[in-house]
Amino acid sequence: MKKKLRPLGDKVLVKRAEAESKTSSGIYLPETAKEKPQQATVVALGEGKLLENGSRVPFQVKQGDKILIGKWGGTELKIDGEEMLVLGEDEILAVIE
Repeated sequence: MKKKLRPLGDKVLVKRAEAESKTSSGIYLPETAKEKPQQATVVALGEGKLLENGSRVPFQVKQGDKILIGKWGGTELKIDGEEMLVLGEDEILAVIE
């Protein structure tokens, strides 16, 4: 049975793109030499940032968006064998259109 994870507040659950396994010149990279991809896909969203007046700020991204993130931001976790990342909306650098 697949687990469902719902981020809280202004947190976003994303799945990183696969790391390149070879360079543009055709050299295969070992697992330890691969760079963390900065592209990811939004999997799930929280409810938005809660303001003091009780209203919520809507997200600027939506489920399925391709985004650009920093290499070292967020918290990595594994869900049903898949590597995911939970990060705040403010850690998202851009939406790829």
